[in-house]
Amino acid sequence: MKVAIVHDWLVVSGGAEKVLQQIIECYPTADIFTLVDFLEDRTCVRNRPVRASFIQRLPLAKKRYRSYLPLMPIAIEQFDLSGYDLVISSSYAVAKGVLTGPDQLHISYMHSPIRYAWDLQHQYLNEAGLAKGVKSVFARALLHYIRGWDARSTNGVDYLIANSHFIARRIRKAYRRDATVIYPPVDIAALPVRAQKEDFYLTASRMVPYKRIDLIVKAFSRTPERRLVVIGDGPDMRKVRAAAGPNVSILGYQSFEVLRDHLQRARAFVYAAEEDFGISIIEAQACGTPVITYGRGGALETVIGIPGERATGVFFKEQTAESLIEAVGRFERHRHLFDSQACRENAERFSREKFKASLRAFIEVQLARFPSETMLDRRAVPREAAVETGIRETTASK
Repeated sequence: MKVAIVHDWLVVSGGAEKVLQQIIECYPTADIFTLVDFLEDRTCVRNRPVRASFIQRLPLAKKRYRSYLPLMPIAIEQFDLSGYDLVISSSYAVAKGVLTGPDQLHISYMHSPIRYAWDLQHQYLNEAGLAKGVKSVFARALLHYIRGWDARSTNGVDYLIANSHFIARRIRKAYRRDATVIYPPVDIAALPVRAQKEDFYLTASRMVPYKRIDLIVKAFSRTPERRLVVIGDGPDMRKVRAAAGPNVSILGYQSFEVLRDHLQRARAFVYAAEEDFGISIIEAQACGTPVITYGRGGALETVIGIPGERATGVFFKEQTAESLIEAVGRFERHRHLFDSQACRENAERFSREKFKASLRAFIEVQLARFPSETMLDRRAVPREAAVETGIRETTASK
């Protein structure tokens, strides 16, 4: 069976690329396709060759690839995948728009529908300074075109997988399609638990507007008796530094080893973004560290809030400094409810092994049901065995 894996773009190694790495480990001989590939660290593609689109060769593509958004639907449709039996797209933009035929099975693992084209359009326009004026007219027209193409391209996907129930609801809203939820993989084994905590709070993220690192810094600067450590870098660094009081330590970008050490030692991990899933929230819990997080999005599926049994965190209701300060106070009043081992056990629900087992089982079941007998003949697993194994593994993974 010939397998193709399609990813939006390969520029930095983030959460979506960690998912891609595990998909490739499930199908290590698959061919890989992407719009542009400028990765220096090739770990997430297992040092495999990657086929890029014509955008790779356009001027300033390495730094300004997002500027070629109007060309991305055309570019993704130019990949000739007609020789593949199974196509797996890893998509948060346009990867799911590849063209496939009736005898090919296309399964898309969706990190999200295109956020800036759907429900978050107005937020992105405001953050980009495109809410008003002539440029706003052109930006809105472009997003209208992208939205229409995105909805139509979903018709070419046989099965959708969402990375959380939150994203499954967004998929349902945008495409009127149901999606199976398979949570993303987290490298739990690389994050040893530590029960002894120190007297500081931690936040870590890329400093972009929607992460709301500035909100966290403002809240802690107003409570100087609490110490906050900030790890990360990005466009909002100047804003974050300007808001920081003397009790806030901003370390900038740090290696994984430094991040892990702080995750293990922190009293709690603080997060203020509305995330689709939120891998860093899981990583903190894997280290035995409870979480104080905004109570929207994927966090509601990955954190057990008080007064829940074996609670692993506290939610705050609004993205305001006042709401966060209240949540930190609530956390401190109920510190006796949090147990490092409970945090660790909750995080283990999202291990790499469970992700790969669930993904393989899901795909095997769909392959067994797929009408192309030519494809079934090429497979090593018999049809009946695939169905039985898939159902058993799916049940076990739950």
